[in-house]
Amino acid sequence: MAKKWYTTDNPLIFFEDTTVGRLKKEIWEASEQEIDRILADYEIPSPSEYGKAGTYIQNTPRARCIEKRRKNDILFIPIGCTENHGLHANSGLDTFMVTQILEGVRRYTAKQGRECNLAYTPLNYGGHPYHHMGMPGTVIIPKETVEEMLIYTMLGLWNDGYRKIILINNHGQLWMLVSAIQEFMKRFQLPGIFQVLDWHRAVREFFVPAGREDSLETDFIHADESETAVGLLLFNEMIDMSVVQDAEGQSFLPDGHFDTSVDPYRRPHRWSEGEGHFAIERFATPEGVVGKPSKATARKAKRPIAAILRYLTLLNDQILEAFPAGTVPPVDKVSLRTPAELEPFLKEPFSDGWKSVYELPYIGPFHKG
Repeated sequence: MAKKWYTTDNPLIFFEDTTVGRLKKEIWEASEQEIDRILADYEIPSPSEYGKAGTYIQNTPRARCIEKRRKNDILFIPIGCTENHGLHANSGLDTFMVTQILEGVRRYTAKQGRECNLAYTPLNYGGHPYHHMGMPGTVIIPKETVEEMLIYTMLGLWNDGYRKIILINNHGQLWMLVSAIQEFMKRFQLPGIFQVLDWHRAVREFFVPAGREDSLETDFIHADESETAVGLLLFNEMIDMSVVQDAEGQSFLPDGHFDTSVDPYRRPHRWSEGEGHFAIERFATPEGVVGKPSKATARKAKRPIAAILRYLTLLNDQILEAFPAGTVPPVDKVSLRTPAELEPFLKEPFSDGWKSVYELPYIGPFHKG
């Protein structure tokens, strides 16, 4: 039987007949008043909760963390960076985008009685593509350091009972995060749910210029209309539109080969799949901008933010439905280790018979000797 699709007036935008596709279709068709109600449900916008007790594992009393984990052991980890985003924006823009989105998800799931867990970002600086080299305000960490930091962050959190770990990324370093998850699994072969999500690509339909009054007018690239609009909605005091500058990159090849940041055109290459065919940022766009941030308004960010909030809530709920708190996918289907071998490691920390993952013997060819 042929799969059903929901189409729109824009040929780039269509939705699959799945729970995810139907959710996106609902957001796409919602009125602006309905979008505002969704944002209000998540208390968006709100001040950053980085220092608010009870928001992150690291600022919550341990007894409360354990109580929350027993109801919902899904852990969202925000992944950002420190990067020049133009004179008008903060260099922590990527980090604050994803932390404040996740804080909204936490507030909403708490009201629903299934509060998700958040961890501080393990990457305040982050990895970067080559073309960011040399830009003041951009701090570049080696790929190996990024990957090892994530691998051992995940290991320590798994050891503490968080066996469903979702990395929510907001920066051009996706290949490093994917590599970290794959290496984590090869090295330790532990059961759980481990995912990485570029949040803006997850709701790419809402970053396509759609010709509506509340939609963006330009493609998502970097420090542009899209990112500035999100900043104006989520943390407007960190954005200063009085000094905004527009700028365009310089490509040496005709358009059509490489896609933009959210892959809307299904071109042969993602933006990250090559270098050398365009001028690096320091020489082409010393402004730190690729696009037209001057066009940004908070209104234009409301629909994409509503979409990612609803999607992450759906992801949280569907994972919990498949694997309630304290359970993981079947060991004999997802690991070369045996259920008997892993049984003590899968117990709740400090319960009878529990063993720490740091006692786990290495197996296979990928362990670090």
